[in-house]
Amino acid sequence: MNELKPIRNDEDYENALLILKELWGAKDGTPESDRLEILVTLIDAYEAAHYPIDLPDPIDAILFRMEQQGLTRKDLEPILGSRGRVAEVLNRKRSLSIEMIRRLHERLGIPADILIQPSRIVRAA
Repeated sequence: MNELKPIRNDEDYENALLILKELWGAKDGTPESDRLEILVTLIDAYEAAHYPIDLPDPIDAILFRMEQQGLTRKDLEPILGSRGRVAEVLNRKRSLSIEMIRRLHERLGIPADILIQPSRIVRAA
């Protein structure tokens, strides 16, 4: 059985992935299951430090949540303001205000750390 150790470099990471494959599917409550749980934690920590995932664009996150919940632009009016304001925000012509971010977070459950990110700017041609 391979010894678990910290993942300090890509070689350690690759070895950890091989061990993970061996342990995958271990029955709960067994020593192998415990090793698997520890190994997953080590791999997650290494990946978070060395392969971070960028947060999504805030407008993309809003559009995704609208699709998930079957919402229309009209449904966003109580959150963002007038019909024109909703269009400006979704068309990336207007930035989200702090109040808009708060309401989107509270009412749609979109994480605030995503909403505060700068949105991609669309330039007029």
